[in-house]
Amino acid sequence: MSDNQQSHGAARAENEGMMTRFLRATEIDVRLLGMIGALVLIWVGFDLYAAIVLGRDSILVGGSGAGAFLSARNLWNLSVQTASIGVMATGMVLVIVTRHIDLSVGSILGFCAMSMAILQVWILPEYVGLGHPSIWIIAVIFGLIVGTLIGGFHGFLVAYLGIPAFIVTLGGLLVWRGAAFLLARGETISPVDSTFSLLGGGPYGSIGFWPSWIIGILICVGIVAMLIMGRRQRMRFKFPLRPVWAEMLLGFLGCGLTIAFVMLVNSYPWPTGIVRQYVAANNIQTPIEDLVISHGFAIPVIILMAVGILMTFLTSRTRFGRYVFAIGGNPEAAELAGINTKWVTVKIFALMGFLCGLSAVIASARLNSATNNLGTLDELYVIAAAVIGGTSFAGGIGTIYGAILGAIVMQSLQTGMVLIGFDAAIQQMVVGGVLVVAVWLDTLYRRRAK
Repeated sequence: MSDNQQSHGAARAENEGMMTRFLRATEIDVRLLGMIGALVLIWVGFDLYAAIVLGRDSILVGGSGAGAFLSARNLWNLSVQTASIGVMATGMVLVIVTRHIDLSVGSILGFCAMSMAILQVWILPEYVGLGHPSIWIIAVIFGLIVGTLIGGFHGFLVAYLGIPAFIVTLGGLLVWRGAAFLLARGETISPVDSTFSLLGGGPYGSIGFWPSWIIGILICVGIVAMLIMGRRQRMRFKFPLRPVWAEMLLGFLGCGLTIAFVMLVNSYPWPTGIVRQYVAANNIQTPIEDLVISHGFAIPVIILMAVGILMTFLTSRTRFGRYVFAIGGNPEAAELAGINTKWVTVKIFALMGFLCGLSAVIASARLNSATNNLGTLDELYVIAAAVIGGTSFAGGIGTIYGAILGAIVMQSLQTGMVLIGFDAAIQQMVVGGVLVVAVWLDTLYRRRAK
């Protein structure tokens, strides 16, 4: 080999080494970067398409962004629409990590939503009175219990009777969809309790300007605290430490994205008609044109963030989480190590059912009703979100934040296709294609990792 070839090879190795060292120092997942890059391309692509092809105002071409994909209104609505799928996707991570699948999540959502709607519209008002403040609390608790029991039953069939999860949940998809239809005889149950409906978002289902900033500041404090505590834990157990610059960079990026998100949700004001109703109802003397009320964080988004934090803690800081990934990595070895794999499986499916019940609260509250079709095809979006987020069908690999980001990607695709006028059939084709490509990319990634 000539000296020129040797120097060229050394230079290439040095360049590759710099990137590798950066990723190793910051411990940033390459697939996470890929998802973020794909999300940016989706957002920018839909925004430019809306501006150039459809002739709508776009931020990227110097407009105000009204009606465009990157407008504050559209991104705020996108965050609300992502909440239901994102909540269920965090549970689907655990199901897929343990080499199972749950095809019934959309039907469980529909059954729980119908059960809660019947309870608060047909039953409870007769006993406690219409509009009683306990109605929405009882309905939510009931929906969560129903979802948990259904999920636990599925887990029992899988773990103790040895029926494959694919068959159990495929049967559940049909059974619970039919049961939801029978509960209300195919009728739409509406309107739900007024307080319950706030859990679905909207102007009154948001927390406003200053509470949003308080939550944003608390998140930033939490990010810094996690970095400090993580470094102390590494020092305590003599694990390799990230460089100080890497810790600072991660903190800066986390806090920066949080602040940007808070600024985004606060930049979307209430519509004029809602402001006019609010002024009239509260006898406010300020002229409507001088009154700007920010939406802030919607309640469904706060629920999603809380679920993400709790599920991340559950998977990374508890014995249950370690058991889940141990079972997914090698079920036989996990059982030989003394892990009660059957009971853990039941708990995983019960947790999945609980999250379906929580998503049912968000979805039915957002629609202010429960319909027989609520949650239809949600299982496709939930599975796709988990897989796009890096959860491997081979088991043992998956992250909660990846699943939430995957849910944002899926919802961005759906919202963008609606914005540019794609038919529902084309939307389903795109979602199906994205799911296949995501599994293919996961297969390639695992092959390269070996």
